[in-house]
Amino acid sequence: MASIAKTVVATGATSGLGFELIKQLLAQTQPYKFILGARDTKTAQEAFDNLKYDSSKHSLAIFPLELSNLRTVKAFSQQALNKVGQDKIDYLMLNAAIAKNAEKPGPYGSKWSEPYIVNHLSHHYLVHLLREKLEASQSRIVVVSSGAVRGVADPSLLESDVKGGSKTERSVYSATKFIQLLGAHWWRRQLQGKCRVVAVSPGLIPGTGIPRGTTMVMPVNHPDAKTVPEGAQSIFRAFTRDDFPEDPEQIFLTSWGEWWSKDVYQLSLDKNLQDKWCPSKDEIEKEEGLAV
Repeated sequence: MASIAKTVVATGATSGLGFELIKQLLAQTQPYKFILGARDTKTAQEAFDNLKYDSSKHSLAIFPLELSNLRTVKAFSQQALNKVGQDKIDYLMLNAAIAKNAEKPGPYGSKWSEPYIVNHLSHHYLVHLLREKLEASQSRIVVVSSGAVRGVADPSLLESDVKGGSKTERSVYSATKFIQLLGAHWWRRQLQGKCRVVAVSPGLIPGTGIPRGTTMVMPVNHPDAKTVPEGAQSIFRAFTRDDFPEDPEQIFLTSWGEWWSKDVYQLSLDKNLQDKWCPSKDEIEKEEGLAV
């Protein structure tokens, strides 16, 4: 009897770690139905076609998605839901990220910087848009995080650091990944008993495109450095692990396969802080000029 295909909706899956993970899943006997967002759908489709995967077993649909533009997030969510149809969303993987600074004005008139919108707000908005289906599916939401969350020492500085035009000398990447983790905790609370939310670090991966266009240096010879295939395996563990800690706040899976102790990310457990950085769907649409 053939296995039932599992549906994966994902961002950041057409290059780097995300592409490698999909490539590994396409080689499995378990059938998958992939629904992916991409800036350049044509190039992404060609890259996957070149893998020569078994299209009689797996299906793959790629829709336009530019995460700095929330209008495309809304359009992608509708296309994804239409494609899923009556099936479930088994996994939602939120992987896309950029490591730019926040010096430029926010895109499309937003007061927020592009890295904040891409790394947090657009993904947070996408979960809002898919929420009803995610709850009905009892989906697992995999938030690809980073050890960089430890770089935030004073959360009161976050707002000034991630606004468009920020001249901060602190790491905007750390700030946005910390806020993303606040969002993972917030959704864990909102969806408790309905969906499982797992944050995961793929590890230090010099071979990804995250530093593209920045001065960030990923040390290839670092003793903790991992290859892109190893990083993809770290993310995949977040899809499959079911040995969850008893403490519901312990949601962070490390690249070496352990559940991180909460003291490592204690600052992100502040519920008031989570609420501050997790606006409602209506609030996002009003602030970002999407409301009709």
